Amino acid sequence: MTILLLCVPTAAFAEPGVGDPVYGATLKRGTAEFEARYGRLTGGPDDKKDGLTLEAEYAFSNRFAAAALVETTREPGSARTVESTSIEAIYAFGQIKPLKLDVALYGEYKHGLRGNDDVLEGKLLLEHRAGAFDGRLNLIGEHALRGGEPVALSYAASADWSLVGDDLRLGVEAFGDLGSTQHFGGRQETYAGPVIKADVERVGPGEIEIEAGWLRAFGSARDHADGQARLLVSYEFKF
Repeated sequence: MTILLLCVPTAAFAEPGVGDPVYGATLKRGTAEFEARYGRLTGGPDDKKDGLTLEAEYAFSNRFAAAALVETTREPGSARTVESTSIEAIYAFGQIKPLKLDVALYGEYKHGLRGNDDVLEGKLLLEHRAGAFDGRLNLIGEHALRGGEPVALSYAASADWSLVGDDLRLGVEAFGDLGSTQHFGGRQETYAGPVIKADVERVGPGEIEIEAGWLRAFGSARDHADGQARLLVSYEFKF
């Protein structure tokens, strides 16, 4: 956990889950992926506020992958703005056999634009797969590089089951804040709800993966939104 806290961005768009995935803990050597992740708040004072993240990733081995990201936001009635650019790396440790638990570490450096802080982010990635079931948990720490702010803590989690092979999956996702290293817990922002995932194979040299869902707001997130709509589209191929 100490490594997680040291390897950690406070995003300009702070609502948990907007433009964020739940990362798995396994990699496939030689796989390139281009992904667009979109989240939009619904209802409340922040209705129609959204975030769009673009990411390009390449797995150099079954252990190591690196990626570049661009994060954008848009306020209702305003033009879309680029808030940050980032580089990230994932190192997969492999599986803890007795638990069938895959473990990986994620590190990201985010360069803030438009007055946003530079940030370090770290994630402990956990994944358990058993038959049709896939469960994931990301434990996250974020630390701004200027100022005396404590490390912000959050999580992302998912559980889904295959309905038609691995081409169609149905499940739930949750994203939430956990406080900070100075003040853990309390009434925090949380979004949770159903998602559906689909794979479209044999599109050129690769396949398209689509994830869509609607997450309800809980805790302090209800102060400014009823929920958030999510859409993630990625194209993956061997390179």
